[in-house]
Amino acid sequence: MVFSSVSFLFYFLPAFLICYFAVPGLRAKNLVLLAFSLVFYAWGGLANVVVLAVSIVANYFFALLIDTRLERWRLRMLGLAVAANLAGLIAFKYAGFLAENLNLLLPEGAQLPVVHPALPLGISFFTFHAISYLVDVYRHKARANGRFEEIAVYITMFPQLVAGPIVRYSTIAHRIRARRTTLGRISAGLRIFVIGLSWKVLIADEVAPIVSAVFDSTGTPNLGEAWLGVSAYALQIYFDFGGYSNMAIGLAIAMGLKFPRNFNLPYGALSITDFWRRWHMSLSSWFRDYVYIPLGGNRRGHVSTAVNLWTVFLLCGLWHGASWTFVIWGVHHGTFLVLERTRLGATLRASPRIVRHAYVLLVVLTSWVWFRANSLPDALDLFAGLAGLNGAGPLSVNLITELTPMAVTVMVLAWPLAMFGLPQPGARRLATKLRLALYGAVDTVVVALLFGLCVLSVGAATYSPFLYFRF
Repeated sequence: MVFSSVSFLFYFLPAFLICYFAVPGLRAKNLVLLAFSLVFYAWGGLANVVVLAVSIVANYFFALLIDTRLERWRLRMLGLAVAANLAGLIAFKYAGFLAENLNLLLPEGAQLPVVHPALPLGISFFTFHAISYLVDVYRHKARANGRFEEIAVYITMFPQLVAGPIVRYSTIAHRIRARRTTLGRISAGLRIFVIGLSWKVLIADEVAPIVSAVFDSTGTPNLGEAWLGVSAYALQIYFDFGGYSNMAIGLAIAMGLKFPRNFNLPYGALSITDFWRRWHMSLSSWFRDYVYIPLGGNRRGHVSTAVNLWTVFLLCGLWHGASWTFVIWGVHHGTFLVLERTRLGATLRASPRIVRHAYVLLVVLTSWVWFRANSLPDALDLFAGLAGLNGAGPLSVNLITELTPMAVTVMVLAWPLAMFGLPQPGARRLATKLRLALYGAVDTVVVALLFGLCVLSVGAATYSPFLYFRF
């Protein structure tokens, strides 16, 4: 089930909101949230629920064992718990990839069986949620929670269960046990939800056919086709994943919870370092706090810092998928992060803003080739197209068919929105009550109009899953 589907918008969400706000007491609300979250997750297959349930039960007991006074025992249990979580993730997500690559080194008679088990929805996300809980308990940032249903709620909350953002237990523990909802929060949360929905339905889904026409075609794209396809994909992944994050954050606010912001105009960044402070912020901060800093961060000299950065982004690439294209995507970003700690970084900081913007867009757009391409040969074909090596002829008939007036308009309007956002009225301009009321009325009308357009689009469109559901 996806947020931008008829089943969610017209059946699941209304039923959940009615039940959630109808029951008295926080414990009852948590049980409603848990029940609906399990139904939401089971929509993708009952086998997924078994994997999720094992993760919840195991991590509940692991945390209790870690939360003792015996330091050596605590560290051993943390190592065992993290290893168990990663073992599950590796078994489901990387077993086939590892076997395929090991078979290239093994003699013919010793080949390993290549098995690609069905990937449980959101396993990368709920595994990282569980690890953050265990580490926070070990670091005394949180106490192990003896209430099983509260740990189950933390891991299974349906807004962030299958595609994030990654919510640290230490930042939300108090809200699971003590929170309140108001009409103001409900209104604000649903407004953010509608904005996220419009990002997904009215922008990401509108440019998706252009992306498919370039990346999934059998021919080699020429100069215009390659740049058009990469530009469209940059918009698609941002407004698709950013839209999902906004919807999750909005639903959390409506329930009295608080999820971390996940995007902050990343295409407006002035360096790749700045880009990763703005893109998928919950993931980049997770890797920073649980991998980069424990490895030594930038405290042990330039060489060690470079190795740590490459390690983090190699893992970040693998986290996104079991493919060499994802690995190269991670190394691509890690390389530029390392380079920005050399003279290149100083030169960049002294450059005009337009040069810095152009640099970031060039690095990020070319990185998306690795991320989206179906294989290494396809990625190389795209790079050849970007460089003009495939010629600069007319666009293919297939691509021209997808360049509808609406799609072109969306692309033209979406790029400024992705880089700079909407203009915000200053506090002085909204000083009077009349102006505040007028601004609120206009905002309400616009949000209602966006929701109406989304409903019409969802009702008429085919199933369109979120891109990050496969991670």
